[in-house]
Amino acid sequence: MLRIEHLGIAVKDLAASIPLFEQLLNTPCYKTETVESEGVNTAFFNIGESKVELLEATKEGSPIEKFISKKGEGIHHLAFEVENIEAEMKRLAALGFELLNEAPKKGADNKLVCFLHPKTTNGMLVELCQEIR
Repeated sequence: MLRIEHLGIAVKDLAASIPLFEQLLNTPCYKTETVESEGVNTAFFNIGESKVELLEATKEGSPIEKFISKKGEGIHHLAFEVENIEAEMKRLAALGFELLNEAPKKGADNKLVCFLHPKTTNGMLVELCQEIR
C-alpha cells in the first residue's frame, strides 16, 4: 500500500454537499464525475496527499442507495493506492481477504479499483486503487 488515496463519504444530495464540504475542508471541489456502472455521481476534494470523495446514488438499488437506506449518510469506504492492483489482489486473496470483484474495474478519477468485503476487514469496505497509465 502506498498511501490512503481517499475517504469515500455517501451523501443523499451531491449539489447540497459540495458547498458544505468546500467550506468544511476550505478547498474547492476539483472534479465531479458519473460512474454509470456503479450508479453513482462523485465529487472530489484534495486534502494534502489524500482526497475526500463524495458519493451520491443515481439509481434505486445502487450500492450507495442501499448503504444510505441502511446506515444513513456517512463514511462508506477507505481507499488505498497500490502500485500493482492485480498483484495486491492476489496477495490479499491468498491471505484470506474476500474480493468483491475478480478483476480490477474502471472506477472514478482515472482509477482501476477492487473492493474488499467488509466481513474480512473488520466491518470497513476497503477499496484498492491504481492510477490508469
